[in-house]
Amino acid sequence: MNNYMIGIDIGTTSTKSVLFTEQGSVVSTSTQEYPLYTPAPNVAEQDPEEIVQAALRSVRGVMDQSGVAAEQILFVSCSSAMHSVIAMGQDNKPLTRCITWADNRSAAWSAKLQENGLGHRIYLRTGTPIHPMSPLTKLMWLRHDEPELFESTAKFISIKEYLFFRLFGQYVVDHSIASCTGLLNLEQLNWDAEALEVAGITPDHLSKLVPTTHILEGMNLELAEKMALSPSTPFVIGASDGVLSNLGVNAIEPGVVAATIGTSGAIRTVVDRPVTDPKGRTFCYALTENLWVIGGPVNNGGMLFRWVRDEFAASEVETAKRLGINSYDVLTKIAERVRPGSEGLLFHPYLSGERAPLWNPDARGSFFGLTLHHQKEHMIRAVLEGVIFNLYTVLLAMEEQIGQPTSIQATGGFARSPLWRQMMSDIFNQEVVVPESFESSCLGAVVLGLYATGRIQSLHAVSSMVGTTHRHTPIKEDAVLYQELLPIFIRISRKLEEEYADIAEFQRKMSLPRL
Repeated sequence: MNNYMIGIDIGTTSTKSVLFTEQGSVVSTSTQEYPLYTPAPNVAEQDPEEIVQAALRSVRGVMDQSGVAAEQILFVSCSSAMHSVIAMGQDNKPLTRCITWADNRSAAWSAKLQENGLGHRIYLRTGTPIHPMSPLTKLMWLRHDEPELFESTAKFISIKEYLFFRLFGQYVVDHSIASCTGLLNLEQLNWDAEALEVAGITPDHLSKLVPTTHILEGMNLELAEKMALSPSTPFVIGASDGVLSNLGVNAIEPGVVAATIGTSGAIRTVVDRPVTDPKGRTFCYALTENLWVIGGPVNNGGMLFRWVRDEFAASEVETAKRLGINSYDVLTKIAERVRPGSEGLLFHPYLSGERAPLWNPDARGSFFGLTLHHQKEHMIRAVLEGVIFNLYTVLLAMEEQIGQPTSIQATGGFARSPLWRQMMSDIFNQEVVVPESFESSCLGAVVLGLYATGRIQSLHAVSSMVGTTHRHTPIKEDAVLYQELLPIFIRISRKLEEEYADIAEFQRKMSLPRL
């Protein structure tokens, strides 16, 4: 009888389950989408129960598609988006929606924490930059702006913790998700006393800390049936999506960098001890007790290509529908008409503020260099280039700590676009390799699961599961051109700090209801 494994990845806009053979081959996939609730400019929430149901349906989907029997499943292992907060009441019911990484309501408390150096000291111990994405600043906001809700909360948990509570009735959090909260002392692998004091909570308000290899058994019978799994199926708690993506593309050797562009984006590398940045620009999150991932996340990735499609390309979308082809492929073909550099048109992709490298929730997007000569195709290409330029500036900050990388492993939805992949190689001026599997976080989750259950002795076993589908080398003249534009791109965002703050404040005023 063959053995199989399931990786679950709880993302910002959907939850995906992938069924793998024990050798790492994909058998079936199932994705379930859900809404992101944004009733006001600074609000970005999800319904926790909608996500749980999406997880259940996605697992059921891969089981139904494959015809694999429940007893053939070795384990399920879980990847999850970071930085979410759910306030749970004494009755173990949510008091709030899931407050996501994209929620900016704690921006004022983030700024306050940065003012006196306290925030930077906490960052150096906890590895999570001081920013509204951080659960630490979200807790500060709840404590001071929603005091009644805060006082009535029994537990503050993430969306992954909520899923495991629903499945197993336990409040547990892996070191990886915990290291993304701004509350975990990385050296001690325990809650940081000063961070907890700033947040106004005690360890009792948080889940039990466990390794990323922790295994849970004794699943809720009803929920197991909904997933077509045996109630005895072990669940490996797993880690965060970012660190598991590195594992899933075999970017765990020193000097190997993983660049991911999905809805948002990130660039990361693995080190053997916790490392934080004296300038506070990069994160440090746990993969295992002996492996840590440093890097930087960007808010603005593939969702900007969707924004271009939805706001600028109605006619192109209609054409694609009539021809039965992908609308993104049509837009890519249009962008290919334009020379690299978009003839001097730069796009700063800060449509939802920015995390790395600016760590500025007030940053705003802009086109720079527009002339009457520029047309729609220039703007489309400039948006794609702007996303890569921004990611490259994060790599420049990382290079101060790790030196120049030895290779770039690219993954995420953007990797389906030959144009975008070549842009990355040209802008980074380095070879870019695209692993065979696009399901990097799910694959990383099941490799960690194999390690947790003792079926492999080293995470390096992933190397036999990851092939190569694309390899891009820099086009010399294009790389030179991009290097000429990059300093201009960087200087503009640095010079506009005051203007970003002023326009963001104006936008906040305009969003208030008229009296």
